[in-house]
Amino acid sequence: MRWYVVQTHALAENKALFHLKRQGFNAYLPRYLKRRQHARKTDWVPAPLFPRYMFLHMDPERSRWLNIRSTIGVSHLVCHGNIPAPISDDIIEDIRGRESEAGLIDIRREAQFEKGDAIQITDGPLSERVGLFDCESDEDRVFILLDLLGREVRVRVPIETVTAYQ
Repeated sequence: MRWYVVQTHALAENKALFHLKRQGFNAYLPRYLKRRQHARKTDWVPAPLFPRYMFLHMDPERSRWLNIRSTIGVSHLVCHGNIPAPISDDIIEDIRGRESEAGLIDIRREAQFEKGDAIQITDGPLSERVGLFDCESDEDRVFILLDLLGREVRVRVPIETVTAYQ
């Protein structure tokens, strides 16, 4: 038994998961909480970690894997030629090891700064600028107060582009 990758149709991951499991396959769809905004309302909804992809644990010698291609929601099984291409069990173990008790993977990066901390932008058009940490924004972004042209400006930048100023 090995793990294989299934590509689904757009936005059909849950449908493919349901139908593969109904056929007796051991399918796995890793999910995370995605921030969704609509009409001034923000909420968090489970979403596929890898949009349009899921994993299948099977033995191609014993499974009727050719049926997978005609499963509702499935585009195709990733193959090398006409043979399903296995992936390492370590990949699935690593993903599952990051799941919470709710079965969701936390991918949010939280800022390690306090309001007013001096931080430096390390990448992008404002690279090398130093400002004050204001607060976290949405997914993986932070607000920084920068002195630009003699005026304090609030700028939103990706969290991975800032570091503590020394």
